[in-house]
Amino acid sequence: MSISTAIETMVSNIDASSASYLDACVHCGQCAEACHFYESTGDVRYAPVYKIDLMRRAYKRHKDPLAPLKKLFGLVPPELTEDDLNEWTDLIYDSCTLCGRCTIVCPMGIDIAGLVRKTREGFVAAGIVPEGLTGAAGRALETGSPLGIKPVTFRKIVAEQEEETGIPIELDKVGADYMVILSAMEILNFYEVIGALARIFKKAGVSWTMSTTAYEATNVGIQMGDKAIAKTLVSRVVEAAEELGVKYVVSPECGHAYSALNWEGPNLVGRNYKFEVIHILELLDRLCADGRIKTKGKDSRRLTFHDPCQIVRRGGIVQEPRNLMSKVSSNFVEMSPTGTANICCGGGGGVSSNPNAEGLRIRAFGSKKRQLDQVKPDAMVTACGNCRNVLEEAIDEYGMEMPVLGLTELLAEYLDD
Repeated sequence: MSISTAIETMVSNIDASSASYLDACVHCGQCAEACHFYESTGDVRYAPVYKIDLMRRAYKRHKDPLAPLKKLFGLVPPELTEDDLNEWTDLIYDSCTLCGRCTIVCPMGIDIAGLVRKTREGFVAAGIVPEGLTGAAGRALETGSPLGIKPVTFRKIVAEQEEETGIPIELDKVGADYMVILSAMEILNFYEVIGALARIFKKAGVSWTMSTTAYEATNVGIQMGDKAIAKTLVSRVVEAAEELGVKYVVSPECGHAYSALNWEGPNLVGRNYKFEVIHILELLDRLCADGRIKTKGKDSRRLTFHDPCQIVRRGGIVQEPRNLMSKVSSNFVEMSPTGTANICCGGGGGVSSNPNAEGLRIRAFGSKKRQLDQVKPDAMVTACGNCRNVLEEAIDEYGMEMPVLGLTELLAEYLDD
């Protein structure tokens, strides 16, 4: 472990906006009430503002404008130690999904999730990262997938969906309008989405393809706080898309993938793309609005929609899933709170990849369960493969009987053929 490297990384991450955030906190406690980890446990250690304390201490000691003067009088926090990093590991990685709900309620507008991300970079520099994430990162670099899904396996899955739907799916097609990328969880557990996309795109007359060198959007580097890994994984998608000459890259039903590619990607690779990034929900909503997709019939079950944090709260895609739900559901009910204020599934930000966090993650689902108990849906719909997997596991742990459905597959089910 290199504590000095960790401190140096944290300090270098403190730009003007971060400094203003660290100075602005008035310790009102609003963020704690917004955090599902705190709400479900009542443990003050899980208050979001406490999670950024290491960053605050590094700032106050090394970069605060008055730090040199304060040092003379012993008024700066003590230097961070290895014990501090070890103590905070569960707070930084196990009990924060980077969902950003604390940010939207903060009266000072502090981006707490962003500061946790910057803190994680210090932990990466010190070599303190949960094995679940480092293992996933290693597999992603080696095979292209954090779950170890190799291109030969991906081709077989696509071939099975071709056979099931009877629709050809062209891989590595040069000059297609859209290149679709998927989350690791979609390829492994919810591969029916490939067939659903084939049916929808055939009906809409969409020219599309998938790359056999960059078929996954999952970016473990973003989750763990490793910019080098994040850049490598984003670059693979960018290079594949530009080699195929597509106009759009379609970000999948995956939370952090959209922000990783759309918002952070250009900064990571150091230039603008030669294509546009569009989320699958944006594309499906646009195709419906243009009359290229028409539906017939609706699901009569009492359905509710779980808003994936990175797509809705931090990505701004709020109305599109509701437009789509109106096409396929005759009995849609909103949870409360909903939209940008909705409660996290509990497994984002790499938490679901971290076995150490499993017990806390299941416990934190209590906040989501209270939402569900209020509206009593027959099934829940979402637009994130990771959310779907995490929710299914938690629902099973709590002994509930509630299917979790993917929105893309649900739309395909009600296509007007």
